[in-house]
Amino acid sequence: MPRFLIERELPGAGRLSADELRSVSATSCQVLRELGPDIQWVQSYVTDDRIYCVYLATDPALVREHARRAGFPANSVSEIRTGIDPTTAEPTLVAARA
Repeated sequence: MPRFLIERELPGAGRLSADELRSVSATSCQVLRELGPDIQWVQSYVTDDRIYCVYLATDPALVREHARRAGFPANSVSEIRTGIDPTTAEPTLVAARA
């Protein structure tokens, strides 16, 4: 399933209490159950004024429908093409054997 990065502009997000974050999470999970197996929440990151979420979904329209039903903004929905991390700089096993 394609992976998407969602940017949600939410002023004050970094000041949400644990109870408020729990409520946001519960709302999201309820809508995900209603939408079925074609969309999954992987993880979210909260900054001062935004929440960045990673979802698996069959298409971006389903991600936007989740946001609409849950009452969350989805200011940007981008398909993640690939990922990199510090291990990306390491030579592959094939290259190491050459």
